[in-house]
Amino acid sequence: MKVYTKKALNEFHQSLTYDDISLIPTEISRIKSRTEALTNCSFLGLKLSVPVISSPMDTVTGIEMAKELSNLGCLGILNRFDSSLDEVLSNGKSVRGIKGVSISVTTGLKTIEKLVSCNYVICIDTANANNKEVLKKTEQIRKKFESAKLIVGNIAHGSTLQQLEDVGADAVRVGIGSGSVCTTSIQTGIGIGQVSSLLNTYFARENKKLKIKIIADGGIKSPGDVVKAIALGADIVMLGRMLSGTRETPGEVIKYQGQLWKKYRGSASFGVKMRNEFIEGEETMVAYKGAVQNVINAISDGLKSSMSYMNCLNLNELRKINAFAILSNSSYLERLPKM
Repeated sequence: MKVYTKKALNEFHQSLTYDDISLIPTEISRIKSRTEALTNCSFLGLKLSVPVISSPMDTVTGIEMAKELSNLGCLGILNRFDSSLDEVLSNGKSVRGIKGVSISVTTGLKTIEKLVSCNYVICIDTANANNKEVLKKTEQIRKKFESAKLIVGNIAHGSTLQQLEDVGADAVRVGIGSGSVCTTSIQTGIGIGQVSSLLNTYFARENKKLKIKIIADGGIKSPGDVVKAIALGADIVMLGRMLSGTRETPGEVIKYQGQLWKKYRGSASFGVKMRNEFIEGEETMVAYKGAVQNVINAISDGLKSSMSYMNCLNLNELRKINAFAILSNSSYLERLPKM
């Protein structure tokens, strides 16, 4: 079996995603217990306990989710469709527990000024960062507000990373078409596997010595996928599906056939747009999961356990991992629990 480095994975002849690869422990671990592994990190000036940021989807991040994630040492990006955003803007000062807010390309400078003055992380919430209007908006905000913390997205490839940093982006969401309720790839034929997207972007940053942060956005189904994303070079992971269905997500709990459910939908679904135009997202129901703290704890535990296998005391060491396997379909299936 060949052991692949990040460079070899990046040059692989096919597009790869998380289910296609696995980490390989190749060293004797010096870690006695997984409790020694540290999952804290710094992201855009914020100190986080776990490298998790929530997707600004209307069925994922409302004000309750944003506040609870902050309590748990993560970052919640309040979606721009949430009515609670009015409270954030009219307050005139930062709302306790809210650290990140999403905006559209058309959001006015007066609104942005309020957000910057409250020291919020600002996410320009678009499907395609490779657009002149997104670049124009990012540059406009950066020139007007030098201290703004700006996230843009999304990209699937690192070819435009230099341009995004040049106009003032602090971080970029990487991933197109890989979300569980995203139909962009089906509708447009655009997008590559998340492993390939992350690696291409990572090497673009390394080769040009850029400072822009990488957010792995899409395709993450389990704590193991979070580990893989960080090991591939991501600074932080953005979650939608994994956080969906929790108590803190917007929307009511629905009981159907004895099971509890909550609604989950893509940002470009009909339920969000509510008008007859091109749709790139689906709506579904997900099983109710209880408190989001359970999900974050599972991610933290998975990270720490993996780091103990991989001889990594912190996330920076995990990002230096350079031993991966490419799995056959049978290899992947063999790893799944048999019931």
